[in-house]
Amino acid sequence: MKKVKIYVTLRESVFEPQGAAVQKSLVETGYNEVEEIRIGKYLEVVIGDTTRDIDTLVKELCEKVLVNTVIEDYRYEVEEAN
Repeated sequence: MKKVKIYVTLRESVFEPQGAAVQKSLVETGYNEVEEIRIGKYLEVVIGDTTRDIDTLVKELCEKVLVNTVIEDYRYEVEEAN
């Protein structure tokens, strides 16, 4: 079995209102050093034994279901599941 850690973020060209709101709150509470925050998603997917190529499978999952590739980027890490 494999555990896949998937990190999804909005593309740099896409305005990120949630991050902007958090950044504004931090500045208002005295954390003036914080210039930008971008908030994303973290997913863990456990994949059972398969004969399919794990990278191909993960890319299909992301690009067909988990990620809006028009406005989001993703990266992932594969490790052995415990």
